Amino acid sequence: MHELILVKPVDTLIIAIGVLALGGFITRRVPPLQRYAIPRAVTGGLIASLVVLLVIRLGGPAIEFDLQLRDIFLLAFFSTIGLNAKISRLKAGGKTLGMLVLLAAVFLVLQDLVGVALTWAMGVHPGYGLMAGSVSFAGGHGTAIAWGTTAEAAGLVNAAGIGVAFATFGLVAGGLIGGPLGEWLVKRHDLAPARRGAPDAMMDEEEDAPALEPVTTRRILGVILVMAVCVSLGDVVNRFLFGAGVKLPGFLTAMMVGIVITNLADARGKPLRQGDYDKVGQVSLQLFLAMSLMSLDLNALAENIAGLLVFLLAQVALMLVFALFVVFRLLGRDYDAAVITSGFAGLGLGATPVAIANMDALTLKHGPSFKAFLVIPLVGAFFIDILNAITIKAFIALPFFQQAPLP
Repeated sequence: MHELILVKPVDTLIIAIGVLALGGFITRRVPPLQRYAIPRAVTGGLIASLVVLLVIRLGGPAIEFDLQLRDIFLLAFFSTIGLNAKISRLKAGGKTLGMLVLLAAVFLVLQDLVGVALTWAMGVHPGYGLMAGSVSFAGGHGTAIAWGTTAEAAGLVNAAGIGVAFATFGLVAGGLIGGPLGEWLVKRHDLAPARRGAPDAMMDEEEDAPALEPVTTRRILGVILVMAVCVSLGDVVNRFLFGAGVKLPGFLTAMMVGIVITNLADARGKPLRQGDYDKVGQVSLQLFLAMSLMSLDLNALAENIAGLLVFLLAQVALMLVFALFVVFRLLGRDYDAAVITSGFAGLGLGATPVAIANMDALTLKHGPSFKAFLVIPLVGAFFIDILNAITIKAFIALPFFQQAPLP
């Protein structure tokens, strides 16, 4: 039994900043990482988790990070997404949003078919196939634990642990393939952001202009106040909805409050300075992702890596084919479609923050895509959880699931 070292929240934050600095340093000096738009949080976070694994394997203590601040950064990030969601942009993303929801529904079914088919070929209960499908990959850690616990109660041994392992692998895979996929599409089709003033452009000239007002204490306090209101009111709304039987993730309600605030500000003729909130969002996202990846339990994954890799490679292959030949083509083959495809890879294999990190790395290099940053968070924060629950329940209701013998 290894001695346990619990890293306090503030120390976790300090390490996360160091991880980002390390990731940026390595990315700048390793051309393939920069060329394929690998997020610096992915690079630095994986190195940190490998160091933790090495310490354990050399007989040192187990290191566990307190992730309280990580959850706050997640709320802050999605608040900034909401604060950027002006009505004009919502209208512009409507058709794309509907198409992406439909594509997500199709992909979830395919993801579960792949998982179930592999377990059938191996002579394993199909319930494990769902854990190796949309439960863990598109669903992420929370969904994997929730459904895994239910599956264990029904007799599937260690279903939750297997689900968490797949979710962890998916988090890494989504961050590794999303950037290169989007980069390849941009270069292959010579794509660029919509020109200012074009019919589908989602940025106003006023918004694109640099802020002339100097950074003052009043300006900083204003940004902090708006962010705090988004998080606080989002929690109030979430608790109210929960009491009414409606369960939504906390970051979704924070984003909803942000949408209301920014559009009310526009209606009063006092629009928010989007650049200020964009910077806050970028910092929050990078810190969230760095904390998530540096805290991966690679030691637990290493013990079952051979069997897990078969399912992971199959799901990655499915994602690449679906993203390239379905998502990108049906969304219009333009720059926005390339960025959304990059995000979809992170969303379908990992989690919404991974999708945003992929798109962030791509747009920082090639230019903005407001449509992508609007539709991907909406699909990831709300629609995909509903679609996933429906898909999982539909598979469980199939006769061969009900008749399959338990291990």
